[in-house]
Amino acid sequence: MQKLLITLVAISVIQIANAQDSFNRWSLETNFGLNKPMGPLTPGYLSPTLNIGHIDFGVRYMFNEKFGVKGDAGFGSFSEANGVSPVFNTNYLRVNVQGVLNLGRVLNFESFSRRLGLLGHMGAGFGRMSFDQTILNTQPDYHYNIITGATAQFKLSNHVALTSDLSVIVNGRQTYTFDGNEFNAPFQPANNQNPFVHATGTWWTGTLGVNFYFGKEEEHADWYIAADKYVTREELNSQINELKDMLKDSDGDGVPDYLDAEPNTPSGARVSFKGITLDSDQDGISDHEDKCPFLPGPSANGGCPTEEIIEQIDFLNRAIADGYVNVYFGFNSSSPQSYSISAIQYVSNFIKKNPTTQIEIMGYADEIGAEDYNMKLSESRAKSVYDLLIASGVPSEKLSYKGYGEDSSVDKNSEDARQLARRVSFRIIK
Repeated sequence: MQKLLITLVAISVIQIANAQDSFNRWSLETNFGLNKPMGPLTPGYLSPTLNIGHIDFGVRYMFNEKFGVKGDAGFGSFSEANGVSPVFNTNYLRVNVQGVLNLGRVLNFESFSRRLGLLGHMGAGFGRMSFDQTILNTQPDYHYNIITGATAQFKLSNHVALTSDLSVIVNGRQTYTFDGNEFNAPFQPANNQNPFVHATGTWWTGTLGVNFYFGKEEEHADWYIAADKYVTREELNSQINELKDMLKDSDGDGVPDYLDAEPNTPSGARVSFKGITLDSDQDGISDHEDKCPFLPGPSANGGCPTEEIIEQIDFLNRAIADGYVNVYFGFNSSSPQSYSISAIQYVSNFIKKNPTTQIEIMGYADEIGAEDYNMKLSESRAKSVYDLLIASGVPSEKLSYKGYGEDSSVDKNSEDARQLARRVSFRIIK
């Protein structure tokens, strides 16, 4: 008992020291309802299943949205079941200090209702019983007790809530039965002498009540959710502007500035998914300025090789194999990233210049997600590139498409590698 009280006081001090007054903490609680003494009762003595006759009052303080402490006192009377039990009347009083847990916040009740709440409470205290009809001519019985229960809440306003509570109380060292006509002991002594061998007694209460919340803040801790803190219009505009700034694409290459490793890409440049200007054939001339972007050549010849090209298909195959002709996609998307559209244009131009060529469009996905879903996503990506090539004037008989599902050849733990896996590649059939 002493250790429990010391622990509660220590928690209170720490929480109060760290508390912020963003919600109201105090509440006054009043309840009225039923009681039921479970045992011990003298043989032949019975109490009603639902006996109206309990009232309690309490004051509660919440350290934060989830934890608090309260002191409360309850009083009422136990009486006999009419017609089936001898008459008795026992008046009682209990006083308790309890810890409170806001189960509504712990279990995220706000996800389905902002008016329903649930509190759990448990604590210890002492009690007193006095007996109006007894064959023992007893004095009042004093004992300690342990109480635990749950309180359902319905919020009427920011200052009032309806409650329904069910509590179980276990009395310790209870001298008499609840009716007061026997000692709470395994045997009854002669001459009604107190045997000083006392056991426990158990009873419960079920009540309806009202919680009144006090304080200058808008809401009480029972209903406060930190994410609900309202921002001013200026703060909201600032956040929106920051988001707009982050999504800016200053150089128009299709890669937002916050992801763009080269934010000053020249207009029309072909870039990687990081926004870096590509030089696919690594001849020192950027693709957008290179007349032969996949064939190395001197700048004097526009980036094209000086020797005559006999088999252009061999060069396209090499460019595909080296990963220069790919179309990339965002996460869970079947719309090509704008920076890789140029690969589709290049393939379209190639087929038009080489009308006997047939090409397979191959879609891939990364390893994030279900395998069957990724198979469908890879096919959707291949189909979107197929549609764009058809729209550019490529005859449908020159194309075929297929989804190949997940590309497991890349490191699935690397975001950059997963981006490379989210692609469409090409294969020359003939």
